[in-house]
Amino acid sequence: MSKNKKNRDGIVFSTDPNYAYNFDGAKEPETLAPNQQILYVRREVRNGKSATVIKEFIGKTEDMKELEKKLKNLCGVGGSTKDGEILIQGDNKDKITVFLQKLGYKTKG
Repeated sequence: MSKNKKNRDGIVFSTDPNYAYNFDGAKEPETLAPNQQILYVRREVRNGKSATVIKEFIGKTEDMKELEKKLKNLCGVGGSTKDGEILIQGDNKDKITVFLQKLGYKTKG
């Protein structure tokens, strides 16, 4: 399914053969500098397994994926980005908090 078919604000069908839906996709916000962001680092249990969740990242998806990759390499575990959150497997809250602070991010937990 292409991006144009998603998020059509309730339009399901049009009988007008010349109708063209104008998709005004939401633009991603510009990535803020690390010293302007406050990230929430929490340990959560998801599907019965411990995970460290980083919330409130403001920026482009590519930058979030890059930060996720750095955190996965730091901890030596897997992880993903989903719904604007970075999920890192295992209880690595302390290690991640110190690393993010070295990068210049402010953290809360």
